[in-house]
Amino acid sequence: MISFLDLKAQYNSIKSEIDAAVLGVLASGQYILGEEVARLEQEFADYCNVKHAIAVNTGTSALHLSLLAAGVGPGDEVITVPFTFVATVSAICYAGARPVFVDVEPVTLTMDPAQLEAKITPRTKAIIPVHLYGQMADMDAIQAIADHYRIPIIEDACQAHGAQYKGARAGSLGASGCFSFYPGKNLGACGEGGIVVTNRDDQAKTMRMLRDWGQEQRYHHLLKGFNYRMDAIQGAILRIKLRHLEAWTEARRAHAGRYSSLLGRSTHLTTPVEKAGRRHVYHVYAIRSRDRDELQRVLSAEGIQSGLHYPIPVHLQQAHTDLGYRVGDFPVSEAAAKEVLSLPIYPEMPARHVDQVAAALEDAYVS
Repeated sequence: MISFLDLKAQYNSIKSEIDAAVLGVLASGQYILGEEVARLEQEFADYCNVKHAIAVNTGTSALHLSLLAAGVGPGDEVITVPFTFVATVSAICYAGARPVFVDVEPVTLTMDPAQLEAKITPRTKAIIPVHLYGQMADMDAIQAIADHYRIPIIEDACQAHGAQYKGARAGSLGASGCFSFYPGKNLGACGEGGIVVTNRDDQAKTMRMLRDWGQEQRYHHLLKGFNYRMDAIQGAILRIKLRHLEAWTEARRAHAGRYSSLLGRSTHLTTPVEKAGRRHVYHVYAIRSRDRDELQRVLSAEGIQSGLHYPIPVHLQQAHTDLGYRVGDFPVSEAAAKEVLSLPIYPEMPARHVDQVAAALEDAYVS
């Protein structure tokens, strides 16, 4: 069996560090927010080269609070893409706003700036580009349009810890950037977690209150807030893992480079492309093939796990039929949903497993 992801391997590689951090929190008696979370916030802000980081319970909550801090509310519109995990759109709905979709580019599968301006209306209050699979969207082009219309950008960087665009870290270019610490992410907690980064003092203050019942100080509720606080144990674990993130990222990039070298000459499938000036961190290594479903069956028969990210675009999900979109509205997203296949990739993955997966794909076409 070749696993798609092996979280046990990561834990075992840093077991002594993680165990000591967890036991330290248990001994402290401080289990919600507190010193470990505050230190994580400062260290992650430094990592992203921003002023503030606000730790929360999920990446979805990070998106929700970013929208509220940007002033988004009922009757507003927020532009994003349909080829993403549903949480991007759910957060917009939580804020009471209406999601408006822009199709993605065919190469990166991130927001197509050429289609963005046509979707802007007087009700547009934010733009959420999604840094899909670990590669940042075309931020210069998106930012130019957003600046022209004075619309804030909220980066969905939930899959892009450490990704870069022309040297700038993911999360540092918009009004705010949102990250998920779901266990399978490049920087993952041992449970749920998320964080928002921003350079804006006022938005940071608002989000800190909103995550903790709208309190400015205990029992002084200035805003109608939420229980979006991070557990101290997750904060301590993430501090340990953050110290290893760059090494893990380089391991992912090495595996991705080997995949691309072995599969890049195939006429039957397309490998990911790292655009010039960007650092792809390969949260997912997604190939594309018109024979996707058959390839997945072949890999499964060989004991190789794979994934589909994502088989149904959000605009075609039953939960969002109220938005009124139909098949054919976003052809690039719809084509990608039928073709993408995510191959096993994680930092501790043996190089021979990359070779075996590539060989199995080649054998599938030969046979």
